Amino acid sequence: MIVHSNLHVEDAVFRRVIEAGDYGIHRVREGQFLRILDLEGNQAADTLFYRTDDPGERYCAMNTVREQGNVYLTAGSTLKTNENNDMLRIVADTCGRHDTLGGACATESNTVRYGLEKRFMHACRDSWMLAIQEHEEFGLSKEDITHNINFFMNVPITTDGGLTFADGISGAGKYVELKALMDVVVLISNCPQLNNPCNGYNPTSIELLVWDS
Repeated sequence: MIVHSNLHVEDAVFRRVIEAGDYGIHRVREGQFLRILDLEGNQAADTLFYRTDDPGERYCAMNTVREQGNVYLTAGSTLKTNENNDMLRIVADTCGRHDTLGGACATESNTVRYGLEKRFMHACRDSWMLAIQEHEEFGLSKEDITHNINFFMNVPITTDGGLTFADGISGAGKYVELKALMDVVVLISNCPQLNNPCNGYNPTSIELLVWDS
């Protein structure tokens, strides 16, 4: 569902461009608004969310999908935690839908899917691991790297119940915007994947913006 935001970029209290293959990690307070902006289009933003004061409570794909009865996220979707609490709500979306099932690329999955020579290509899991190593102040560990949301990524379900990676449906300047329903930490890997069309075989930058309530 396409819903436009009424927030203005010049009023944002935080802005950061995340280059292709890099990560972003940031605290978002309850009531603040978080926007992930696809600057050039057809990019994938692999994203994890954690409760700030207890990272053991985190975004849960199973609870989110079950409660809303849909495997795709869009405006009006509420992200649920592993304790089934409301975590964030998507309040604006100019892309239309976002993937909850495709997971994140890793050296292991690159090897299985694309060949042994792809094992050492950079992957989203590498970015997350680097983030938690470089930012111990967030209290995250390897055990906290769980199932993620792929904002802007197009992963259609096949007629036999499988998943496929398809050309992205996002474009330059499209965004998804969420309202935090609790204090959260957002951890984003701006996907470096070169082996499937999730970002048009050409990873590009995204931008993270935050507004006060």
